[in-house]
Amino acid sequence: MKFGGTSVATLPRWQNIMELAASRRAEGARVVIVVSALSGITDALKQLCAQGDKSKRIESARAIEQRHYELLDHMGLAVPATLEARLKDLLALAETGSAKLGELAWQAQVQAHGELLSSTLGAAFLTHSGLPTQWVDARDCLSAIALPNQNERTKLLSAMVETKPDPALSDRLAALGDVFITQGFIARESEGRTVLLGRGGSDTSASYFGALLRALRVEIWTDVAGMFTANPRQVSGARLLQKLDYEEAQEIASTGAKVLHPRCLSPLRESRVPLLVKDTNRPELEGTVIGPQVREHAPSVKAVSARKGITLISMESVGMWQQVGFLADVFAQFKQHGLSVDLIGSAETNVTVSLDPTENLLDSDAIAALAGDLAKVCRVKVIAPCAAITLVGRGMRSMLHTLSSVLAEFDQLRVHLISQSSNNLNLTFVVDEDVVDTLIP
Repeated sequence: MKFGGTSVATLPRWQNIMELAASRRAEGARVVIVVSALSGITDALKQLCAQGDKSKRIESARAIEQRHYELLDHMGLAVPATLEARLKDLLALAETGSAKLGELAWQAQVQAHGELLSSTLGAAFLTHSGLPTQWVDARDCLSAIALPNQNERTKLLSAMVETKPDPALSDRLAALGDVFITQGFIARESEGRTVLLGRGGSDTSASYFGALLRALRVEIWTDVAGMFTANPRQVSGARLLQKLDYEEAQEIASTGAKVLHPRCLSPLRESRVPLLVKDTNRPELEGTVIGPQVREHAPSVKAVSARKGITLISMESVGMWQQVGFLADVFAQFKQHGLSVDLIGSAETNVTVSLDPTENLLDSDAIAALAGDLAKVCRVKVIAPCAAITLVGRGMRSMLHTLSSVLAEFDQLRVHLISQSSNNLNLTFVVDEDVVDTLIP
């Protein structure tokens, strides 16, 4: 069971968590609760990391400390010694800065404290409320794996974890109790250092635990009732998608639906563990079930999604036409900079690709460095900020003749790139970011 930042930020939300976990335990299941940091705390920790002045870092750490004390006060709990120790660790990291650990390793250590603090607080509350709960360090369970072409930044701040079933872990937890609470977002690499799973990585943590333990199911508890045909906060007529298979859900998550992190489905698909998306505040609603169910054969558009923050890299060279190895030279630069390409469009003298911020650690320095190296082999143009609007559904190619009214919506707009996926599951249009809200009202 995974609970996000808004689901762990207040006393009523923790009372919901206790009731939900107790109900699962009453069904006879052992329960692993995976929690995010309290809402806003991860951003506060990132701001702490950005402070060059020691006194400002300490001030930030004190503000984070006060936020947790206030929630404890609402819960009517004294400060647990374990929480006090973790707050002292955070203060020490703020005082010493990055000189000893190195900048990236220090950032990972600091930012990991959001989940370490929320899970420690949660273990105290649940146990005090009559549901004995064992605190488990996720770093003792999730082992980050080295991947080809990883640079140090992605290795420490956007890691991936081994997902083969681990019977020894299952036995170890079974010997400790029946209800556990652990952290999303964090793992440990082979040298023993704390690593992060990237923004939104708590969903992925829950999936990793589900795969390792061969769970009956993984439940993602959030602030919406499931996955919808469009963003229900923007589109009043959006419909709940009650059942999806892994591939459809992966496309919807990857193309902009924020209810699930795109990485979280792959571990479950491999182990065939079903996933349930539910609303923390309205648990009686059915939610969305994702699993290996039989696919619908009739072509249909299941969802429309949008991703903002897209960066396009346009590369042009007259010499690329029929030139052997040009694309290899170009993509070698993306490999060198540790950047993953999403969409690709090509012409005789131009190749344009997109970079998705959910899969890349993008900043102006990274883009400038990439553009500088690409300029050695072609003319480079960076187009940003952009947005990708995607229609998701099976049999997309066979529906093109029915989409005239949809295509008409792009009239008079600058469409930088159109991509139809090779798996026949999506059709994507990349436009300027400032027009996306008018296209998906």
